[in-house]
Amino acid sequence: MVDSRVGGPADPTVCVIGAGLSGLATAHALSARGIDFVCLEKAPDVGGIWRQPGAGERGPAYLSLHLNNAKELTGYTDFPMPADMPLYPGHREVATYLRSFAEWAGLLDRVELGTEVLAVRQDGDGAWTVTSRDAGGEVTERRFPHVVVASGHNTEAVLPRPLPPGADSFAGSILHSMDYLDGSDYAGRRVVVVGMGASGVDIASDLSRHAARTLLSIRRALHIVPKQLFGMSVDLIADAPWWHEMTLPEKRAFVGQALLVARGRLSDYGLPEPDHPLFSSAVTISDEILSRIRHGGVVPKPEIDRLDGDRVTFTDGTVEEADTIVYCTGFRMAFPFLPAGCPTDGKEGVVELYKRVVAPGRPGLYFVGLIRPVGAITRLVEAQARWVARAVEGEVPLPTADVMRDEIATYLNGIEERYGRTQGASVQVDVGAYLQELRVPQNV
Repeated sequence: MVDSRVGGPADPTVCVIGAGLSGLATAHALSARGIDFVCLEKAPDVGGIWRQPGAGERGPAYLSLHLNNAKELTGYTDFPMPADMPLYPGHREVATYLRSFAEWAGLLDRVELGTEVLAVRQDGDGAWTVTSRDAGGEVTERRFPHVVVASGHNTEAVLPRPLPPGADSFAGSILHSMDYLDGSDYAGRRVVVVGMGASGVDIASDLSRHAARTLLSIRRALHIVPKQLFGMSVDLIADAPWWHEMTLPEKRAFVGQALLVARGRLSDYGLPEPDHPLFSSAVTISDEILSRIRHGGVVPKPEIDRLDGDRVTFTDGTVEEADTIVYCTGFRMAFPFLPAGCPTDGKEGVVELYKRVVAPGRPGLYFVGLIRPVGAITRLVEAQARWVARAVEGEVPLPTADVMRDEIATYLNGIEERYGRTQGASVQVDVGAYLQELRVPQNV
């Protein structure tokens, strides 16, 4: 049965999709300006990926997950994280905080939990019809002048294609980090973790306290940065005014020297040295992985060459027995409910959004949180949300689609010069520059 509510005077102005960190920031910005909205969240509670481990749900989060950024920069501006919360809280504390924020901001009455968005289509008059299904299975169609997608970008698990030769006959289990929850589930096993990103080093460190043997297989080396340098959280250092006054080469030189003092060279740990300079690719933030390697809990290995029964052969010719392979190889951004041709399904995962927010040629469609900064994302998401709220009210004049596409092309050219054509680079932003970009003149 479809309950079709089309164009009634009581319909909200904005539909927000997702009630995680980005969706709640958007809801708060809209509420603060008195803009009527509804927020649709398919999970049974708010909090996004941070609530999933506690609920035992499949997702990109796992039980050992903690913030990599200081709580001062991760909490919302109007509702800071509590003083008694650790500097790097765990997933349960972050999930509790996000729900407390929703309660404090009076958002829960506007969030429809257990409601999955099935389709979003633009009608001939420019309005958007959103089809959703609630927890009871009832399908509803509603029309909105504006839709904000804030459902995150860790959507579809990505496994290497093809998998190594022999994967079909591997005697153990092969899984993606999406299906990993707790290291204790692998007690006594021999596990190979593939990937050197945040989830890879987190999961390898977690496993090393339970598994009989933990190997970390690395195809492309990344820079590993500890959470703290000089006794300060690295994102608080990057928030200092003197940091923003430095040029990119100066920043690279400063951090490079600090890393040599703090941890030495990665090759000293048996890890490959990165083939790219700092800040030309994502960095891996971890206090644990190098210590776990030094303690023998994690053993670095190169890329997997082939599998045979329970034997894993690496590209350096070494062979190890393994029961489990965990691929921490990232996610593909996917929004299956959006119309074909939306700017988030470009070639090679390139995201094409004006100011990283607006879909050219799709008036009324916005994205919040589809960015990847070096540091905490919260302030950027809040800035996006405030910008969207002003755009909804007509206070931010939007250029034509062609002008938007020119801006996007200039931005992506700059990204390619700095990062190359690496997967996911199109959502990279620099915190200071991006906040300035979203700042709206007071006379607008």
